[in-house]
Amino acid sequence: MSLGVVLVDDEPLIRSGLRAIINAEADLSVIGEAEDGAGVTALVRRLRPDVVLMDVRMPVVDGIEATRRLLANLDDPPRILVLTTFENDDYVFDALRAGASGFLLKRARPDEVIRAIRLLAAGDSLLFPVAIRELAARHSPAEPSACRLDAAGLTDRETEVLRLIAHGHSNAEIASQLTVSLETVKTHVAHLLTKLEARDRTQAVIRAYQSGFITP
Repeated sequence: MSLGVVLVDDEPLIRSGLRAIINAEADLSVIGEAEDGAGVTALVRRLRPDVVLMDVRMPVVDGIEATRRLLANLDDPPRILVLTTFENDDYVFDALRAGASGFLLKRARPDEVIRAIRLLAAGDSLLFPVAIRELAARHSPAEPSACRLDAAGLTDRETEVLRLIAHGHSNAEIASQLTVSLETVKTHVAHLLTKLEARDRTQAVIRAYQSGFITP
């Protein structure tokens, strides 16, 4: 069974290029398209895709608002991969805060597009540590409140895992660095996501930066 993908972009040429790249893979299929975010919630509710590739800048309803609507109105929303021209675009950070699981540059290679879709569909996250830190630095609150994360009751080890995730390390890399099993790391990640009420690793990292718990 192939993974279903919905494309949301106001540029037909971008959609057609992505469609060709995705449909060339045996395990992936574009099952729907939209040229702005206005009707995305209804489209996703009907088609039930695994991943939505969402342009961040669109007329009528942009990718940020469309992402908010998807997460607010669907019980089991798909993973959202934001498409952007510039990695330091402030819109990207707003989209991540709204609930997107990662972002991808429009100049990305075809193999990077495919890898990103498969990663998100598998429940992983697509983090670009340097770009995230730079964006977080510009969006950090004037008076961050780390106590919001402290109140979540993270253990010392969970805190350590969160910091490593924020620096872009995979579960396997974290296991190697902490000299523990991969299953142990997965357990720590699951616990910290639950405590932070975060949908995925990306959301946990965004909350960590926004609270001042991790400084850019």
